[in-house]
Amino acid sequence: MTYLYETIPAREGGEVRQFEIKQSANDAPLTKHPETGEPIRRVILGGWGLVTSKPSSGNSSQGGCGCGPSGCC
Repeated sequence: MTYLYETIPAREGGEVRQFEIKQSANDAPLTKHPETGEPIRRVILGGWGLVTSKPSSGNSSQGGCGCGPSGCC
């Protein structure tokens, strides 16, 4: 699998650089850049993403926004 990693800046507001690394799904996430030794973290991607829907009749009791029986619009 290919994972997205990003550097952890030494100070707030510092530059964050992203890069990809191929690893087995069984490998532990890396904590240091393999070439520079900088601290890094794996960026979590995928899943369902943002799931939204338009209210079908404007009646929030039908869960038009998909958030639950009372809606959340």
